[in-house]
Amino acid sequence: MSDDRLIVALDVPNALQGLAMAERLGDSVSFYKIGLGMLTGGGLALANELKQDHGKRIFLDMKLFDIGNTVESAVRGLAQFDLDFLTVHGDPHVVRAAKEGAAGKDLKILAVTILTSLNRDDLDASLLKDGDVQDLVVERAARALEAGADGVIASPQEAALIRALPQSEGRLIVTPGVRPAGAELGDQKRVATPENAIANGADHVVVGRPIYRADDPKAAADAILNELS
Repeated sequence: MSDDRLIVALDVPNALQGLAMAERLGDSVSFYKIGLGMLTGGGLALANELKQDHGKRIFLDMKLFDIGNTVESAVRGLAQFDLDFLTVHGDPHVVRAAKEGAAGKDLKILAVTILTSLNRDDLDASLLKDGDVQDLVVERAARALEAGADGVIASPQEAALIRALPQSEGRLIVTPGVRPAGAELGDQKRVATPENAIANGADHVVVGRPIYRADDPKAAADAILNELS
C-alpha cells in the first residue's frame, strides 16, 4: 500500500531514468518530486505523464524567485499542468505573486524557508542576518504563511516549531533532509528520520538518494513506508 506522506525525489538526470525508477517503485509510491535538475531533461513532460497516465501526485520543486509579475506569470503557466505542489522562495512578495498565478487551480504553493543543506556558516557567507538558524526558519515560515502560502518547506528539526505557530493551522509542512537511520547524509545538514519528521508535525517527508540509489529501490521505499505506519 502506498502512503502519500512519502514523496520520492526523482533527482535523476532525465525523464527516461525518472520513468524507469517510477516503474521499479510501482504501486508502493504515489507521490513524486521533480526538481530543477531534471528541468532540461524532460522534467515537465515526466511530471505530466506520471500525473495523467499513472495517477501519481506531483511536487514540482522549482524554488521560484523573481519580481512579482514574473513569478505570477511563471506559476500561471505551470498551473495548467494540474500538478499538486510547487515551491517558491518564502519572501512574502514572491508568495503573494505565486498565489495570484495559481488562482482557480488546486496547485498548492509551498514556501522555502532555509535550504536543509545550509547551516549558520553558509548563511554568514550569504550575508544573511544574524540569528539561530531555527529562529530564522520559523520567522520566514510565519511571514510566508501570513502572505498566503499553502505550506512551507523546512527541515524536520524545525517542523515542531513551525507546527506550533498559529499561522500553521490547516497548512502543510513538507520536510526534505529526511534520512532513514544509518543512511548517508550526503549534502544534508539538518536531518531526521522519517518517523521523527512526522512525529514533529510534518505532513510529508521527501526522500531521494536513500531510495533511488539503493540496490533495491522498492525495498528501500517499503522500509520507509513501514516506518511511517
